[in-house]
Amino acid sequence: MTNTSSGKLIPVLGLFSAFILTVSSVIGSGIYKKIAVMAGDLSSPSLVLLCWLLAGFITLCGALSNAEIASMLADSGGEYVYYRKIYNRFFAFLYGWTSFAVIRSASLASIAYVCAESLNTIVPLPQFNPSLSEMTVLGIFTPFNNFGVKSMTIFILAVLSVVNCFGLKGGERLSRLVLYGVMISLLVIIILGFTLSDGSMQNVQTVSSNYVSTPWYSGQFIKSMFAALLAAFWAYEGWATTGYIGGEIKNPNRNLPLALVFGVSFVMVVYILVNLTFLYVLPIDKIAEVGNSENGIVAVEVVRHFLGNSGVIFISALIFMTTLGTTNTTLIMPPRLYFAMAREGHFFKSTAYIHPKYHTPTKAFIYQLIWASILVLSGSFDQLTDMLIFAAFIFYGATTLGVFILRYKMPLAHRPYKAYGYPVIPALFILFCASLVIATFLSRPREALLGLGLMASGIPFFFYWRKQNKDKENTV
Repeated sequence: MTNTSSGKLIPVLGLFSAFILTVSSVIGSGIYKKIAVMAGDLSSPSLVLLCWLLAGFITLCGALSNAEIASMLADSGGEYVYYRKIYNRFFAFLYGWTSFAVIRSASLASIAYVCAESLNTIVPLPQFNPSLSEMTVLGIFTPFNNFGVKSMTIFILAVLSVVNCFGLKGGERLSRLVLYGVMISLLVIIILGFTLSDGSMQNVQTVSSNYVSTPWYSGQFIKSMFAALLAAFWAYEGWATTGYIGGEIKNPNRNLPLALVFGVSFVMVVYILVNLTFLYVLPIDKIAEVGNSENGIVAVEVVRHFLGNSGVIFISALIFMTTLGTTNTTLIMPPRLYFAMAREGHFFKSTAYIHPKYHTPTKAFIYQLIWASILVLSGSFDQLTDMLIFAAFIFYGATTLGVFILRYKMPLAHRPYKAYGYPVIPALFILFCASLVIATFLSRPREALLGLGLMASGIPFFFYWRKQNKDKENTV
């Protein structure tokens, strides 16, 4: 494979920068919006909080397990590099293609979508007439529905793509600046929610009017819990993307796993506190109602409740700032993966280009922008997030399984970090990943099948690129 790069990736980020990128990759749209879906599924404040805690604990188990792989095989490309060592080139490609077609592009589209929704709260964006908005493609996709928000989403993606073509350090500085503002603002919401609002702990203790008590082992309870977890995991999604820039982190074998573990732990604490505030201020029935509106955001309604319309402007600006930062961080990572794939001849050749001055995979950013924009037009926020979480947990489980495989294949290899609680915690995480995939098939079959279809769409490309590579080798 002839490397088309004119420059190279260089290590510029320390531990704190990697921690900032991990946290800012995670804290985004989910913290403001997904509790409405969870409230509708569970109808109980205590179960909603339990779901946030459980999702955080499971994510932490994944980070604790997968950090061993990250410390051993730290390089740009993240899981793509891991799977090539653990399994084979085909499985590595399948992950990389799925990241492009489903996981990372849909994640990017979803976060930017909420960013545009927050702007729509402040200044209503133009919409098409109802007849055009309701038009569907194949009876599934609705490209013109909520078109004003979708157009703004694509504009945001385009601007941030251009910014990040001028260097990783600049993108990291933006993420750090935004995260500082977000954490201060979230702290203000927590304090004001418990001091100025007329909320009470009675709201936290009172179940929904349509709540039906069922045993924890019943099929209905398990189905509802997994549906709520699917929403919660979207809020935690993004932690693994730090591995994509392993080749640009100083001392990655030490700093990468530390950034993952500390970052996920920090996010879990923030999520519990913020969602406790939401449930303290509003009864769970009102929170569930927000999920029924097209551009409804729970955080906006909570702040409206005790600060009025002036508070709505404040929280909408905060959500815009938060999701802008997360969109930026989410946008930074995946092009490094596509660059790593193209460098080996398993992706579009031009994505192997690194700008000689800015040391960034500029053409990979362009491919990412185009496909993410198509996904924005294809459907709704919840449809995108459910589809990507389904696909993501297939590969999260595969990475953790790699801990066991490499312990067997490479027992003497240097491991700067060893998976905490091995083999129990990694085994439990793999079991949960399998359970979530099965539960999604049962509760969200359309999203699961769409995810699988997009994953499979890459298989013909793999064999085409493999044939091209063999032809080149034969002519050398």
